[in-house]
Amino acid sequence: MTAVPQSLHVPVPGAPAGMRRRVLVADDSRVQRRILLASLRRWGYAVDEAADGTEALALITSRPYDFVLSDWMMPGLTGLDLCRRFRAMPREGYGYFILLTAKAEKEEVARGLEVGADDFLAKPVSAAELHARMLAGERILNIERELSEKNRLLNATLTEMRGLYAALDRDLVEARKLQMTLVRERSRDFGTAEIAILLRPSGHVGGDLVGYIPLTARRLALFSIDVSGHGVASAMLAARLAGMLSSATAAGSIAWAPTSWRGAKAWPPETVASRLNRMILHEIGLDQYLTCVYADADLVTGRVALVQAGHPHPLLIRAGGGIERLGNGGLPVGLLPGARYERIDLRMRPGDRLLLMSDGLTEAADRDGTELGEEGVRRSLARHAGLSGTALLEALLRDADEHARGGEDRDDISAVLFAYRGPPAGSRRASGQE
Repeated sequence: MTAVPQSLHVPVPGAPAGMRRRVLVADDSRVQRRILLASLRRWGYAVDEAADGTEALALITSRPYDFVLSDWMMPGLTGLDLCRRFRAMPREGYGYFILLTAKAEKEEVARGLEVGADDFLAKPVSAAELHARMLAGERILNIERELSEKNRLLNATLTEMRGLYAALDRDLVEARKLQMTLVRERSRDFGTAEIAILLRPSGHVGGDLVGYIPLTARRLALFSIDVSGHGVASAMLAARLAGMLSSATAAGSIAWAPTSWRGAKAWPPETVASRLNRMILHEIGLDQYLTCVYADADLVTGRVALVQAGHPHPLLIRAGGGIERLGNGGLPVGLLPGARYERIDLRMRPGDRLLLMSDGLTEAADRDGTELGEEGVRRSLARHAGLSGTALLEALLRDADEHARGGEDRDDISAVLFAYRGPPAGSRRASGQE
């Protein structure tokens, strides 16, 4: 015969010290109740009793029970009905329900399981078997309470994370507003030339940077930069580059060289690219690189000097409708120490336009992965040949979006369009002299 412990205190996990599992015994046999109560109390349970199903229902309605041991056949409310009512009640934790029955048929057992019974005890009840069934129930309740606690902690963590994400989202919205201020003007008319700028991050913030810098009264630096990666780190590096490009002092700028007369002169494009390369590798020290096109344009003569550093090829759109591809690709900035960058010199004629663009435009891909490509950009330029400035850039963006409809998430898209109208009337070049 299996030995049964005479004293077993059964605490409630997570409850104040001294709190015990609570058990309800419902049986219309007073003798049977006395036997069950004696064993359960000896093992450390806090036990209540009910003489029938109606009395048991009143008790389980008024207080939570960890276990309910109910006779199957009782006057008024049967054990099956009591179990069904017990399962329908809202409660914080799980309650373990054991039916006491003389029924052994499989159909009857199936009925008990259907209404929510966890276990069965054959009458007359053996103390050893009762103890074994109670221990089985303890394991279930302990697992359930452990899972409930983990779920509570998980929900609390998720709530905290939602708060953090909401705060981060608000910060990123503000960061995007700040990033968009880096493009102070979307278009500007210089009389002899016009500039239009497009910048659309793929997320809240991005790593694309486009714009221009006045170098002298007649010269502009145009730049299109794409920092590797996405998100905050790329945006922060782009913002730092914007500061270095637009700094008012030669000491803080990568575009200007200080002179002995406390003045400054603009570095040529190939030197700017080399300085950027050295700065990314040795001063910033991040595992990031960038591609760019940096151009120095003369507003009077239409002469342009530029470098291409791993960026998509600049396109020179001739007034007559032809499109010329510029550059040989070049190395990205921030990958190889001592990288050299080839300078390209060109002459724009009145009506010509120069397009610098990021790969977000050329690599816009449809659902099959087919990219728009440079040819797609050329077709779009030909289709919208009658547009100029900001209107042309917005048309290019619409075509890229239409091509990528249904495709995967896209990259940042940016571009700068420089349109040369020709020298001012009466200038030396206008009269055929330089």
